[in-house]
Formats: sequence, structure tokens, C-alpha cells
Amino acid sequence: MAPGVMAGGIFVAYRLFSAAATPLVRRHLRQRVARGREDPARLAERFGHAGVARPPGPLVWVHGASVGESLSALPLVDGIREGWPGLNLLMTTGTVTSARLMAERLPEGVIHQYLPVDLPAAVGRFLAHWRPALGLMVESEFWPNLLLQARAGGVDLALVNGRVSGGSYASWRRFRPLIGHLLRQFSITLAQSREDEAHLRDLGAADPLRLGNLKFAAPPLAADPEELAAFRGVLGARPRWLAASTHPGEEDIVAQVHARLAPRFPGLLTLLVPRHPDRGAGLAEGLRSRGLRVALRSAHQPVSAETEVYLADTIGEMGLWYRLCDVVFVGGSLIAKGGQNLIEPAKLGSAILCGPHMTNFLRVSEEMSRADAIRQVVDAEQLAAAVSWLLEDDAARAGMIEAAANYAAAQAGVLDHIIGALKPHLDRAAESTAPGPPEGSA
Repeated sequence: MAPGVMAGGIFVAYRLFSAAATPLVRRHLRQRVARGREDPARLAERFGHAGVARPPGPLVWVHGASVGESLSALPLVDGIREGWPGLNLLMTTGTVTSARLMAERLPEGVIHQYLPVDLPAAVGRFLAHWRPALGLMVESEFWPNLLLQARAGGVDLALVNGRVSGGSYASWRRFRPLIGHLLRQFSITLAQSREDEAHLRDLGAADPLRLGNLKFAAPPLAADPEELAAFRGVLGARPRWLAASTHPGEEDIVAQVHARLAPRFPGLLTLLVPRHPDRGAGLAEGLRSRGLRVALRSAHQPVSAETEVYLADTIGEMGLWYRLCDVVFVGGSLIAKGGQNLIEPAKLGSAILCGPHMTNFLRVSEEMSRADAIRQVVDAEQLAAAVSWLLEDDAARAGMIEAAANYAAAQAGVLDHIIGALKPHLDRAAESTAPGPPEGSA
């Protein structure tokens, strides 16, 4: 049997199975609502029921699964608005956290909706309401019903900032005919790195282009000027470091590092920002059980002279914490989570430390390491030694800060390259038939 025929048959079976699984999906989403992982007021959007009316005229749909993808898409959204002002823009995301951030960050007039779950009826309702001329999928969202129904409905699809981690590649290559069939729904595939380009090509993408990482195009993270000034006034010259975007297991290491360094640096303050803010209260309890004096941001507990750990369990304030600390550990990297964004602190004057698990930013971490723009550590002992070194050695700290800033600046231009590659698709979208709102639209 030809691979294409086999893939088609499997996706027909997937469509039937997913339709039959609708009651189970509904129950699963209700459980997620109870855990705070879904927005109960907007749950209907997850089943394709639009929360707002569709504006008349051609529409481009941009999808970023979670916080990182949606934030990296914001410069692309701005570029489209500037170059094609007649296009309507719809941004979809899949998490509560990303939805909150988009409410704050999206330009006026850009619509946000939750992505529908990958059920045939939900996807069908979503596409029937919004009728996008062009869909831009950021990084690695390959939902079968979504892609196949969109393409069958005439939606031009582009994969932007395409990424396939080593782990995903190892898994997906066992099902190459299937993933290849999905990848061929994209009329253009733009890869982040040489590795991503090779992975996408081997998996079946047609002529992927390597244009760089869209995350480089994002402006420096914002910070409230009044909050920044207030914190700087309170902290003064107090020694401090930041553990950013940490995952379970890393907070124990951070606590060990603080305990090692506190005798050497009187008044040391450790700022801890968990990747998932809803873990804040539990983390605070665990740190206090170690005898540490903790102030919790979400509980509006102020930093005092006695505070040892300031636990910043809020959303959208990372720019504030990076500006307050020039010694930064980037989490998700001492445990096998693939690491978090190194470019954000590089743009904000940080001497950056990370662990060895940087598969999500492999090329970036390798290049920054060669440029002496980061230092990688493997455990609590090495992290403590590196933080101590950077707190004590002003010249070393300044050198790493400069190297990181230079690396980030050297990546400028990626947005222009991506916009240039997408221009024919955006031109066609702008010239497409401009449907009005469907009857009975929300």
C-alpha cells in the first residue's frame, strides 16, 4: 500500500475515533476547569464556539500553543499589521496563562480565542466561523483534524519558526508517513535552526527554509517603571540573584545554593520565579520548612531585610525580575525539560547560567557558550560556585553581560527574513474574497 494511501486511511480512523471520544474530552476539560487549567467562562471556545463576532474582510489566523510561542509571534503580528493593514488578525492559544498574557500584550483590534480541541465538530465550527485565508502555525502544533480540515477547506497554511526537538524527532520518525502527511499540509515551512530544518526535511516537509528563530525578534520584555523603581529603592546594593522559569526539582537546588552562599554574602536575596505560577504557594511552604524566610509575590508580601527568598509567582513580570538581577539562572535546564528562553535575559543585561538540558534552545545555547555569553552547570555545587563567582567578580560579570547582549543583537533581522518569505502568502490573503460575518455569529 502506498504511504499516502496508508496515511489517509489512518487519519480517517483518527477522525472517527476522535469524534467518538467527544464525551471523554468534555469530561477531561471539566476536570481541567476544576484544577484551574481551563477558563470556565470561555470553555465553549475549546469546542469551536466563537466568543466574538468575525469582522468582515480577509482574516489571517496565527496560532501559538503556549506562552513562549505566543510571545514570539507578537513581532510577527506587528509586522503583518504594518505591512498589510487591511487584514484582520486572529490569535489562538491553548493555555490560560497565554490567554492572560495575550489580553495584555496583543495590539488593539487583534482578536484572541482559545484553540479548539482536536475534535472534528469543534474544528469544523471554528473554521466555519472564522474562515481564515491564511493560518500561521508557530513552532510545532500538528493537530491532525485541525490541519487536514483547514487545508481541505482552502486555508493556506504556513509553519513558522518550526521546531522539532531531538526527542520529538526520535519519536516521530517511527511514524514518518503520518507526520509527513501532516507536514505536507503546509505550503511553506520555516525552520528555526539547521537541526530543525534537517529534522523537518527528513520527516517529510517540502523544502523547509532555515531563516532563524523568531524569538530573536521579540523586543525586550517590558517592566512597570514604578514597580522597578520601587524594588530598586528597597533592594539597593543588596546582593541578589535570580532563578527564572524553574521546574519541579530545580527549586530544591536553588534552596541548596542559597544555603551555601548566604554565609558568604550577608543579606543575600534569592529571587525565584517558577515556570508555572500556580505552584507558588506550595513552593513557599516547602522553602519555609527548610527554615528559609520567604515572601510571596501573589500574597502581596513585601521584601524586608529579613527576606531570604522572594517567590515571584505572577504572570507577565519576567522583565521586571531580569532588570533587578544581573546574575540569572535560566531553569528547565538542570532537569530534562529542554531549557527556557536564553534570549530574553540576554537583552536585559544578564550574566546567564543554565544547566546541560537545553534541547529546546540547542543551537542558541551552543553558540552562546562558544561566545562566552553563558556558562553551563550540572548540579547545585557548580551552580553555587558560578553564582558566587559572578557576584564577586565585577569584570567577569560585565564580560558575560556584554557577550550575551552582543549575541542577541547579532541575530537582528530574522523578522524581516520571515516576513519576506511569507509575503506572497500574505499578499494572496489580502487579495482573497472578503467574507462578511456568518449568520448567527457570536
